[in-house]
Amino acid sequence: QVQLVESGGGLVQTGGSLRLSCAASTGAFSLYTMAWFRQAPGKEREFVGRITKFTGATYYADSLKGRFTISRDNAKNTVFLQMNYLKPEDTAVYYCAASRWAGAWTAPAFDYWGQGTQVTVSS
Repeated sequence: QVQLVESGGGLVQTGGSLRLSCAASTGAFSLYTMAWFRQAPGKEREFVGRITKFTGATYYADSLKGRFTISRDNAKNTVFLQMNYLKPEDTAVYYCAASRWAGAWTAPAFDYWGQGTQVTVSS
């Protein structure tokens, strides 16, 4: 069982930045592909981006490329989401997720989820 705990959310003005962290309670963190999803009120959960195990390759939702960056520190069992030039439409609860499968992409492919952290972008 892997526990994931997100942190770093909060209230920020349009154009600002936030860095989210997700700490995992596993010593095998490097064996997991990690991802970020978000869910805005009244909307379905959507893919933000992922970082694969082994190679650390990153992939992002097309609409977020250039503004969001995912990284990981395997020594600290932590994955990060750097968000720049934030917009009101980025307001959502952000979740991190973990999967043993290197090719995991969609939400059902991820076995473990954090409780989420709220990001609110004011206009």
